[in-house]
Amino acid sequence: MEYHLADLFEYAVDHFAEREFLVCDGQRRTYAQMEARANQLAHHLQSIGVRPGDHVGIYAYNSVEWVEIMWAVFKIRAVWININFRYVEDELRYLFTNADLVALIHQPQFADRVAGVLPHLPDLKHVLVIGDDYEAALAAQSPERDFAPRSPDDHYILYTGGTTGMPKGVVWRQEDVFFALGGGLDLPTGERVTSPTGMVERGLRNGPITMLPIAPLMHGATQWGTMQGAFVGNKIVLVPDFDPAEVWRLVGEEQVNVVMITGDAMGRPLVEELDNANYDLSSLIALSSTAAVFSPTVKDAFFERLPNLLISDAVGSSEGGGNGLTYVSKDNTAMSGGGPTINPNADTAVFDESGNRVEPGSGVVGKIARSGSVPIGYYKDPEKTAATFVELEGRRWSIPGDFATVEADGTITLLGRGSVSINSGGEKIYPEEVEAAVKAHPDVWDAVVVGVPDERWGQRVAAVVQPRPNVTPDLESIQEHCRLTLARYKVPRQLNLVDTVVRSPSGKPDYRWALDVATKES
Repeated sequence: MEYHLADLFEYAVDHFAEREFLVCDGQRRTYAQMEARANQLAHHLQSIGVRPGDHVGIYAYNSVEWVEIMWAVFKIRAVWININFRYVEDELRYLFTNADLVALIHQPQFADRVAGVLPHLPDLKHVLVIGDDYEAALAAQSPERDFAPRSPDDHYILYTGGTTGMPKGVVWRQEDVFFALGGGLDLPTGERVTSPTGMVERGLRNGPITMLPIAPLMHGATQWGTMQGAFVGNKIVLVPDFDPAEVWRLVGEEQVNVVMITGDAMGRPLVEELDNANYDLSSLIALSSTAAVFSPTVKDAFFERLPNLLISDAVGSSEGGGNGLTYVSKDNTAMSGGGPTINPNADTAVFDESGNRVEPGSGVVGKIARSGSVPIGYYKDPEKTAATFVELEGRRWSIPGDFATVEADGTITLLGRGSVSINSGGEKIYPEEVEAAVKAHPDVWDAVVVGVPDERWGQRVAAVVQPRPNVTPDLESIQEHCRLTLARYKVPRQLNLVDTVVRSPSGKPDYRWALDVATKES
């Protein structure tokens, strides 16, 4: 049996044609409408010479067109490339060149940036602007589904900026990424799809729900929230930009059942907006977070306002897929590390620095790993591929660099990403754990923690803090607060106040920016 993302969507269309599939910025698409327009765009791309394996860039905010492009590219066995809409010309030139784009589809607001890099990109042959030109291109083509058979070996590439370094493309086989991120393995139940129509069968069995993934589609969390929802016949609601009031308005208007966030950067403004107005949240059942730290204090705030809410905290990566998740209950939100303690799936383990499995309850710190359905590697980066994808126990594992330990009951506690860990006096400190403690201070709105050079300790812990309006927290009060939950060596010894903490559009902290701030002012 073979699995391809375009095939899985088409199976859903054949069963749920008249269901509403997508709502974004006032536009709506049923499954049948999305299918017809994606087919038209696919035919247009074929007409201008896009072939199987070619790379097509998508440069846009969340929109119905973003999703149409996604399906259209997969339908003709090409590969779409997600583009960060915050990138400026130098970053775009790097990404477009590294990704070997042959075609680009973008929103008109990015036309000046695109024009600035085109002279440096001789291999980028085709550019289509969303708007009148895009609609004319679709109108000239057939809406019929008449494409050649596809292969599970076709590629899916997700460009990820991570927390440090230039963006890198993670290359997956489509079948592998379906089982790692696309719902082929259901994390809550451990159920594995056993046939290409298994997702449709799951959708028919469970019935439709309405989901609102908030992050940009250029981020993997919303890509997979949208695709997983599509495969089972769900309705997806998207927002072009993150606005807490707009999110809650849409929850009531569209009767959203599940809101998907990426940690505190979305969770905190969302929960505090609930104090500003009355919203209809009668349909809301669950809140799901992934990809960034979701602090206990923010979870507690949700439970205070919505005591019956089901909250889940998932762990995974672009390089490894889903590792597992945990369901958080009221009065049980505490974290013992820099991330949640999860129930791992069968393909997840933790290995120490010698390549041995960490035994449950041993207290040994290792790195979380996933086997089975894992990526081919990083695009055009054999050195990074060899470092991340390794052979252990006769199997190939993805080990992106997240530190973890295994509890006595077999659950796994995430500690933090190794690339940003702090070594102070020989002690390893994970910024995520310290950030959660700092953000629990009543005068702190947001915080990022980094290690800055220190003559005595090697590195010292520095907190870059965005205060709440009209207050000015000092280092002593933050230290006193952090000592309630952190060992003394983890407590910040430097405080830098900023107007705004810089994060990616998906809510991940910009550690390079924070280190620059802390180093300049240290």
